[in-house]
Amino acid sequence: QVQLVESGGGLVQAGGSLRLSCTSSFRSFYTYIVGWFRQAPGKEREFVAASTWASGSTDYTDSVKGRFTISRDNAKNTVYLQMNSLKPEDAAVYYCAAAPTGWSTRRTSYRYWGQGTQVTVSS
Repeated sequence: QVQLVESGGGLVQAGGSLRLSCTSSFRSFYTYIVGWFRQAPGKEREFVAASTWASGSTDYTDSVKGRFTISRDNAKNTVYLQMNSLKPEDAAVYYCAAAPTGWSTRRTSYRYWGQGTQVTVSS
């Protein structure tokens, strides 16, 4: 069982920055495709960003391009989501998810999920 632990959420003013972390003790986590998703109250969980170790590819939803950056520290088995220029509409619970194969932006493609971390952006 692959367990994921997110951290780094919090309250920030609009225009500010946060860095989320997703860590796993699973030895082969660094080979997994890792995605970040978010869910705001009353809305469906949506794709934010994803990263694959194999090719180094990344992908972002349009609304965060140029503001968010996904990166990996394989030595620490950790994936980060650097969020800059935060907007009130970025407020949500952010989830880290992982899949052994199958590059995808669909949440149903990810087998393992963290518990989520709350991001609140004040205007």
